[in-house]
Amino acid sequence: MHPANRAQHRQALVMLLLANLFWGVSFPVVKALAQLHDCLLPRAGAWFSVNYAVAPRFVLAAMVLVFWQGRKVLTVTRGEWVQGGVIGLFAAGGMLLQTDGLRFTAASTSAFLTQFYAILIPVYVALRARRNPGGRVWGSCALVLAGVAILGRFDWLELRFGRGEWETLLASLFFMGQILWLEKREYAANRAGQITFVMFATLAVIFGGLALATAPNLAALIIPWTSPAWLGFTLTLTVFCTLGAFSLMNAWQPKITATEAGLIYCVEPIFGSLMALFLPALFSAWAGLDYLNETATWTLLVGGGFITLANVVIQLRPAPQLEQAEAQANL
Repeated sequence: MHPANRAQHRQALVMLLLANLFWGVSFPVVKALAQLHDCLLPRAGAWFSVNYAVAPRFVLAAMVLVFWQGRKVLTVTRGEWVQGGVIGLFAAGGMLLQTDGLRFTAASTSAFLTQFYAILIPVYVALRARRNPGGRVWGSCALVLAGVAILGRFDWLELRFGRGEWETLLASLFFMGQILWLEKREYAANRAGQITFVMFATLAVIFGGLALATAPNLAALIIPWTSPAWLGFTLTLTVFCTLGAFSLMNAWQPKITATEAGLIYCVEPIFGSLMALFLPALFSAWAGLDYLNETATWTLLVGGGFITLANVVIQLRPAPQLEQAEAQANL
């Protein structure tokens, strides 16, 4: 690799690591925001709370991009509309399921289960290129499945997960689509700022429309904005977990392979789990919630360890056949 490309590659890894830190913060924040919604609007309904926990952050983020970049952000090409719009659709499906799933499972468990896409990406690429990914890939798949079963407290007698675990695993499929679509070579000339704006606008329209459709009344749309805690959580999600994280992702992920991106994104649940050990108590004291700090249980340590180990094994030194398959799969 040329020294200049190597330096850019290292910088991309650092920027994506920072994006993971921001996303790690989002897990306990979203869970706290959901509890706050239940306190502010106890009769509003779960789906309104889910939609209204997401909609404001993307409406505000899209407005910030327009204000920050002016008319430049609006000079969107057809390819940028298509790529940003499809990424937004994938992200919308993932966030809807993930946010609702957080109501039924711990923030740390959600963070680790979300990484299911990291093992699916190389398998998808290999199957699409009709190449056997090799024993290392299949062994990693087994580790991930074991980790998912432990984290989800899989009931072997009734053969079922809980609702939160199933929704998070389904959300992971949507996030996989988001990552793969961002990597498509036909969009290599697209500009990150314009893609991010279209993505935010798409998510704002989808969740804004869902929030309006599920709102019990006009007051439900106004009351949250009168709460300092709700505003604080929403601004945190907007600035760090939306503007910061997705801008970094859209700008820097195309500079590395999808396989490498999967490895970097495996750091997200580690950050999320660490944040969940101390942020809930701080949020509870500030917002008047009953959200306790999580503890490092054996299921979290063992299940999360299996998933992290699997992704490190498969992606730290990608097999040559997997790299060739990625090239053939137009990634």
